[in-house]
Amino acid sequence: MDVPNISYLTLHDPGPDSPPERHIPDDILHATDHYMVKLRNYARLLPYSIESNSQMQGLLDFIVLRITQAVEARDYEPGLVQWDSMLSYWSMLKYPMPKERRIKLAKLYYHVCTTPGLPSNIVASCADTLQMLTRSKKKLSIEDLRLPWKPVFTILSKDLFLTRRQFEISQTPWYMGYIAQSVRRFFHPAAIDDMLSTFVPLLNGTNLSHTLAAQYYMLTFLPLTHPQSYLPMLFRIWESINSYMFDDRMLQFLARLAEMHVDPTVSDPKKIEEIPDDEQSEDERRPSFAKDDLETKWRWDGLFQDVGIFREHEFNFLMCKCMASMEIPLADAGSLTTGPNADNQASFELNRLPKPNWRIASLARIIVYSIAPDALPTPASTAPTPHLTPQHSGASTPLPQHNGGAGDYLSTPLRKSVHLKVKTYLAGSKALDVLVKFVASTEGFFHPTNSGSWTADLSAFVKYIVYDFNKRWYEEQQPDCKTPMHRRLTREMKRELVKSLRTVTLLAMFSQDNTTVSNIQSCLKSMSIMEPDLILDPILERAVPALEALTETQRTIAVIKALGAVAPAIVCRHVYYPGAKHLLPILDLLLPGIDLNDPPKTFGTTAFIVEVAQYIKFGELARQEPEQSLAAQVDNADLRLPSPRVRQEINKFSDGGDGMADGDTTKDEDDEQLVDSTGSFADWVASFLRRVILLFENLPEEGVNGTAGGPTEVQLIDAVTGAFSQICVHLSDPLYDMVLNMVFDYASANVRSNAVRAIHQLVECVANAGPAKTLAKFLPLCERNIRIELDHGASSLRTTSPDSTPVPSDATFHWNLAILRGCMYNDGRAALPYRGLLISLFKLLHEKTLSQRGFSSSGKLIASTLLTLTHTYPLENKFVNPDEWNSEDFQSNHHKYWGKLYKPEDVKLSWHVPNDEEINFAIQIFREVVEPVLDQLDTILGPGIPHDAVWRNDFCRHLSFVRNAFSGIPTLAKEFISDEDMDAAMKSSDLMHEIPEMIATIQPLSAGFALPDANDPRHQYITSLRLRFGQFLHKASVALRHQGEENTVDAVDMLIRSIRTYMLDYGDSRDSYFVQSDRYDSEINVARHYAGQKVWPRALYVRRARFYHSARLRWNSIERRRGELEDLLIDDITEWSMWHYATVRETSQSLLESLCNNYDGVRRRCLPSLFNALEPGTEDDRMKGALWTLNRSVFAKYAIGEPTIATEFVKKLFACQDNEKPSIQEAVAALAETCLNTLVEPSFAFFEIVNPGTAKSLTDLKSDLTASATSDELVVRCASQRIERIDFTNKALTDMTNTILEIAESPYTHWRYAIIAARCLRTLIRRDTPMIPSHVRYLLQATHHSNSSMRYYAQRAIMKISRFIKLRTLAHGPADLVLERNHNPLKRKVPIQEPSHEFTSQWLAEFRQPLNLEVARRTPTLRDKIQSGWLVWSETIDCYLAPDATQSPLQPWEAGSQEVLQTIRDIAKDPTFWKKLSIHFSSENHNEVISQDNVSCVKSIFQLLEDEHWEALRPTVENLIADEDKNKQRGAAEFIAGVFGSSKHWPTDRQSQLWQWFMPRMKTIFARKSNDTLPIWTSFLEYTFFHRDPRRLQLLVDYLVTEFQEVDFNSESTFDVTQVLSFFRAFYEELNWKFTPWADDTVARCWRELHCEHDDVLTYIAEILSFTSKIKRRPKPSIPTTEVFVRECRTTSPDDDIMGIRGTYHMGRVLELVNNFEVWRKERLPGVRAFQSTYDRVGVLVCKWLFQMVHDTNAPAAFDYILPLMPELFRFTELNDNDDLSYRANLLLVRMCGVITPRPLVSPLLGEIFKAIQKSPSWRVRLKILPLVQVFYFRQAYIIPDSKLAEMMETICRCLDDEVVEVREMAATTLTGILRVSPRRSILALRDRFLRLLKNSPLPDRKSPEYHAALRRRHAAILGICALIESYPYTVEKWMPDLLTNVLAEHAYDPIPISTTVRKCARNFKKTHQDTWHEDSKRFTEEQLAALSTLLTGSSYYA
Repeated sequence: MDVPNISYLTLHDPGPDSPPERHIPDDILHATDHYMVKLRNYARLLPYSIESNSQMQGLLDFIVLRITQAVEARDYEPGLVQWDSMLSYWSMLKYPMPKERRIKLAKLYYHVCTTPGLPSNIVASCADTLQMLTRSKKKLSIEDLRLPWKPVFTILSKDLFLTRRQFEISQTPWYMGYIAQSVRRFFHPAAIDDMLSTFVPLLNGTNLSHTLAAQYYMLTFLPLTHPQSYLPMLFRIWESINSYMFDDRMLQFLARLAEMHVDPTVSDPKKIEEIPDDEQSEDERRPSFAKDDLETKWRWDGLFQDVGIFREHEFNFLMCKCMASMEIPLADAGSLTTGPNADNQASFELNRLPKPNWRIASLARIIVYSIAPDALPTPASTAPTPHLTPQHSGASTPLPQHNGGAGDYLSTPLRKSVHLKVKTYLAGSKALDVLVKFVASTEGFFHPTNSGSWTADLSAFVKYIVYDFNKRWYEEQQPDCKTPMHRRLTREMKRELVKSLRTVTLLAMFSQDNTTVSNIQSCLKSMSIMEPDLILDPILERAVPALEALTETQRTIAVIKALGAVAPAIVCRHVYYPGAKHLLPILDLLLPGIDLNDPPKTFGTTAFIVEVAQYIKFGELARQEPEQSLAAQVDNADLRLPSPRVRQEINKFSDGGDGMADGDTTKDEDDEQLVDSTGSFADWVASFLRRVILLFENLPEEGVNGTAGGPTEVQLIDAVTGAFSQICVHLSDPLYDMVLNMVFDYASANVRSNAVRAIHQLVECVANAGPAKTLAKFLPLCERNIRIELDHGASSLRTTSPDSTPVPSDATFHWNLAILRGCMYNDGRAALPYRGLLISLFKLLHEKTLSQRGFSSSGKLIASTLLTLTHTYPLENKFVNPDEWNSEDFQSNHHKYWGKLYKPEDVKLSWHVPNDEEINFAIQIFREVVEPVLDQLDTILGPGIPHDAVWRNDFCRHLSFVRNAFSGIPTLAKEFISDEDMDAAMKSSDLMHEIPEMIATIQPLSAGFALPDANDPRHQYITSLRLRFGQFLHKASVALRHQGEENTVDAVDMLIRSIRTYMLDYGDSRDSYFVQSDRYDSEINVARHYAGQKVWPRALYVRRARFYHSARLRWNSIERRRGELEDLLIDDITEWSMWHYATVRETSQSLLESLCNNYDGVRRRCLPSLFNALEPGTEDDRMKGALWTLNRSVFAKYAIGEPTIATEFVKKLFACQDNEKPSIQEAVAALAETCLNTLVEPSFAFFEIVNPGTAKSLTDLKSDLTASATSDELVVRCASQRIERIDFTNKALTDMTNTILEIAESPYTHWRYAIIAARCLRTLIRRDTPMIPSHVRYLLQATHHSNSSMRYYAQRAIMKISRFIKLRTLAHGPADLVLERNHNPLKRKVPIQEPSHEFTSQWLAEFRQPLNLEVARRTPTLRDKIQSGWLVWSETIDCYLAPDATQSPLQPWEAGSQEVLQTIRDIAKDPTFWKKLSIHFSSENHNEVISQDNVSCVKSIFQLLEDEHWEALRPTVENLIADEDKNKQRGAAEFIAGVFGSSKHWPTDRQSQLWQWFMPRMKTIFARKSNDTLPIWTSFLEYTFFHRDPRRLQLLVDYLVTEFQEVDFNSESTFDVTQVLSFFRAFYEELNWKFTPWADDTVARCWRELHCEHDDVLTYIAEILSFTSKIKRRPKPSIPTTEVFVRECRTTSPDDDIMGIRGTYHMGRVLELVNNFEVWRKERLPGVRAFQSTYDRVGVLVCKWLFQMVHDTNAPAAFDYILPLMPELFRFTELNDNDDLSYRANLLLVRMCGVITPRPLVSPLLGEIFKAIQKSPSWRVRLKILPLVQVFYFRQAYIIPDSKLAEMMETICRCLDDEVVEVREMAATTLTGILRVSPRRSILALRDRFLRLLKNSPLPDRKSPEYHAALRRRHAAILGICALIESYPYTVEKWMPDLLTNVLAEHAYDPIPISTTVRKCARNFKKTHQDTWHEDSKRFTEEQLAALSTLLTGSSYYA
């Protein structure tokens, strides 16, 4: 175990010395600015003075100056990266940045980030800084800063989708998306119309990828401040698309809108004119759409609509999405998969964008920020979950209020009942009402017995609901809140929300899923802050029996965790004043929770104790006897159980009250109870300590590493001592004395070898609270025992291995040494009185401890002592300030302070700051203890001393003492770097070829170093001694390396650890900035009561002060002095990392990596030695060490990323192939993979890009800076150095390329290394520089290499070569080069003059009209890709001219590549090249389709040379075509596809020749009948038609269309038809929307063949029907322009189908089917031949078609077709002679429920369902439809009209009286389900109806003709009553006991099926109420319990 990390130190009891005076600079002390006040609060809490603000602003100016110089010189790396990191370090120091500086810096960084082509590491660094600068909404707003949006969009849109020949997947889209999200609030709202004009045309409902991309652009770029113009449009688009991915982003966007727009001023249109519009990029415009409909003559009052900012139908749609998002499965398995299935159409590139937030969190935020007092309130509920939840917009089923004279309830039309005239809502809020309805409907799914993956989502949902509600609640309490008073949350809302969520959280808290429990804990914590009286009592009610019984472990752990969650309500008086009186009873009950055999329970118990102990003082208050006597009464402690009053009040809760048991008492009464209870603190603390000691005694024996047991035991000890430490800190003086005595008594009377580590930590706890008392108590004892033990031979057995087992006889010694180490964990001043004793003891320990554990523990004792003497740290972390703690009022009334929170300015801290006496004591330890040991070390290294076992032991123990001593003084002496050392370091920096001014350096700042003055003799002494220590380490390293024996491994290990201490233990090494940061974040999350909290527990400010202190230490540790000695030690570690023992190598490599992160120049220094070790002939272990060292990321990235080093590195790496040892080759492979993943394509074109925004930002920023005369000269020098560096790098890259090429071409290169070389050569292909012919020749010839991997990389290299030649030829500048943007000479921008639907139709029809080449060469007609037009038209579209007849439009290619082209030409004209290539193309493999890489390789060659080498390839292709073998056909298809792919821009005469050759062969190919070749040629067509205007392939199109029209669908051979249809499918799917002109003819052809006999053909027809429905869908804006569409989305009725959602295209055919089915049904064949009937075949086709539609993006359109077919679909489901059709129909109906139905179709759809239930002659139909009603209601309840809800209940109730008992039972089950998932409503009327029916249904004699009807009526009534009972499975409603015991019990012996139903209901009741019967039984009287028991078992089960 290492020296204790002092970041845990939280000491107090400061000694008599007061800390030195600290001075807060005047410009901080007297500042009034908000952020300066925050800095002052930081400064106030530090024990030393910090730098003035003016000084740090000067440093900021200097950093910013360097940044501007680096950007101006375009020295992005290393210059900008270096100084950007300095800006990040500066920001750690918490000094405020002036707003103007922040604005101008943000602009500069934004424009740098959006410079095209910038390397991703620079973009990442700058994007993070940009986010840091713009993160705070308070520091910057759009009034301060505007940014143009187009630069980000340009890069993002260009890089998002890859071409088929691009394979380099970059992170650019992610970075651009991240930047856009960070700065979107600075995009001017005046740009909204321009953005919409850009993004909306990109929407294409037939292409999901483009739709999602357009959505991402809109939701990422559109300003959130003024969404009123575009929000209705977004909802319209959303309603039309079935996509889970679309939902996620939309919900995230709406959550942000909902939260932002509770402030109505945000969206005020006047602001658009008021904000300066001064930042537009060159291609931005400012169109202004008409917004007359948005204008108001009144004062702007925000976006508020029916529910929050949403209209009612929009919010209902959102709630349907919310229900679907929970993914709760019902009987509709798979219905929620329709969206994810549709998402399979999206391309992988979209995954490169930033992921949206989790939808559950987004939904919760939307709902919470939509809650407002927007309606009339209903009476408040009083039940745990309200019985009387208000009816949502009248949506709750109205129930009849009177009998109305009907004799039979079930025939009473429910819709005729009385409606409330005025709708009321819970707490007057519509959103809250809907939320409560949602929670009630999902209540059953929270229960542990009904849990699953959905439970985690549901629990997270309620967690986020209360978190956001709490956040909003406290925001609205602030005086600067801008939410209007009439829109704010109310107390009633808060209370009703807690009531509605209380039941489900209390159910889910017992879940066995850790995620669910964690969510519920968070939820309970927030709710206990909101309404503690509603939460605390139910928790206590469950806790008391669970903690008393301790029989159900899971339940006990659950309640302990729940108690921890609600701890603030127990101990924080400001949260819940009465809660504190429950603390002592709870603590008593928790004592058994400290249990070694039950770790989870122990962890929960200690977590609770820590949670409460940090808020209270443990001490008796005045009403008890004096506390001095408590220590004597410890043995009489007994447990204090909850008082009868508490139990009585808890029971009150279970009766349905609000749980306000404590509300009846006054504060004085509460205090009186609390004061009385504090008298048992002493008993409890003593009992707790005994439990802890008992746990320690039962630990397993400690192992070799000093830990008892495994990780769980270690965590247990840490948890228990952590809790005990927190208790000790807050003990009163008498209690502390008692505890100290108990610990002392135990420690002095016992020795436990299994608890040495544990006793150390236990003593630390008491030392932490009272260092002086602890030392006085323990030190004499420990010192005496240690001396006695050492005198008797303890630790006298020489060992050096850390794995050596301690000798049992040493147990007493280690026990006392551990105690003493624990004592030294304290205030250094407390140790001063024992100076002589300690030094004497240190000497003795050094002399006598010879065993490894003995001398290592002794060393740690010295380290602990020195650390506490010399380090700066807080002395205590009590929950109140020291002066308050010591005040009289606190001593007598500390219970009133419990849970106190502080503002930053009110906190006072006590620090330990080393005084002279402590420093002198530390120096004395070094002089008298450490220095003599160092002398001994020097001696044993002398010549002639044998290095035997004794020597090794002496070396290790001496060095251990010295190492530990130096590890204890990381902040004793401040390190200074001289100018000479700095200059030397600059020259050997890792940053090569950079001017010194651009290499960032820092100046040390105040950080609490004990000796900050270099002239102090003590500083000089410790520095010189440290230097001597380092010199010894080097000398020892040399000596041990030369010895090199196995028995020196322990010595080497100690040496390496010592070098780590020497090199790295400085500054924040013991107070790590990153550790403190994590702990601060963790503690703030635990302490947070609500978001945006401003006051915190004092302990958090202590942690924050430590965090800030560690930041200043971190600043001083960033740059370390690297002198000659440090270089020697670095060399030593480099050598050790290549030593012949693996353990030493691994330790050294880890240290070397750490050194690289702390010292500049290490990598550059190490690499020559590492490279030399790769020379052939080097011993294996050394080579292996070098390889694994180089494989560390810090070395690999540097070696391959620095071109000047990379060439040598590559040579050395490839030379390793001479060593055949497998472990060496494994290391080489790993290193090569690491390097290849790091190696990126070199490109310096971005240096030439002039970004106007960057230049302007630079000018603005420089005007603020005071630049010296040398500043411009520095920029010139920096730019010159950059140019020189680029030239040098280019030469190095050329050398490296030639070197790799030479290695690759060598016949002696192993194939594995050849593949690595090929990968490198592929990466080194550059876009900004032409290649050399030899490079291309090698790669081209490698395309037919025998190794498949080699071919793979070579082919991709050829694609890249071809792309870049084309790019350099067609690019217009460096920006085009880096963005890979070609300017095709045939491409034209064609303006859309008069967009209209007629124009769209005509435009689409042109795709079917053959091309007139003469016209097409003059007029741009060809359109390969469709960028707009589906929804609206953009202003221009891209079209192409047809090529010239004879002249190539692209050639000649760039002059610089002519030699390369000639090389390609020479190889490609050789027929043998193609022959060799064809061998591999047509080799046997598992590919069923053509290979994209093979095709693209051929395409790349033919694109460059056109048809020059066609004749060389043609014979090969013809031979392949002639061979019918599958593989040969695939090879032929790949060649032909490549040729056709490249021929698009050939001269038309050459294209014609190619077609003349292909057409006869095409007919031969497509006429072949082979299942093997069908997918091959289908994929050929897919490739050929992809993004291609069909007119370019006219002959192929004509052939495919003709074949389709002429094929006989009923041919004897199914394959004849399916082959034609398969080819045709490839054609239409790739054309997509462009297929529209053929759609009508295609559907007409298929429609004639509906009766086809082949099932496979019917599948193709179904696909065609689905596809054509999708592409023929037409949005219906009056004019297809963005402006009109956006306006009409706002102004037209929500039911107007502006998006063309409704399925209309096939409607006529569907109606025809409805009529035909009636005929076909009569003609249906009977029996086993039924499936051959036309009825069945067409039925299967219809089901397949509609099933596909439901799973597509246009799923809502399916409902128009399903609706008229519903009766037939229901008939399909009852077919018992065609299982396939029945299954498909049933599956379709189920999956349909998962798609949100278009609003106008909800009522008709339900009407058809009800009609089928009521009118169907078949009971089987009714049986199958009833569950469908429940599923549909559950999924879509929010959009179902009131009238249909009433009709639904009426229909189901009538089915209770069905003649068929199965239908009756299913109706009851459905009624149960609907009542269970409906909000709780007035059950009494429904109950009365069923009781009246029961009463009116006497059973006549069995022989009576009325008997069966009466039995059916009675059964109906019983079923209804059972449905009511089973609809509340986890609660007992007030009316339930009577129904169970007085009604159902009477009919338990009625005739079957009544008795069966009654007993089944009783069994279910017993099952669901078993867990909570101790609560539920209180609802029953004794008589009722007896009756219930008899009903269940015939005996008194519940008695």
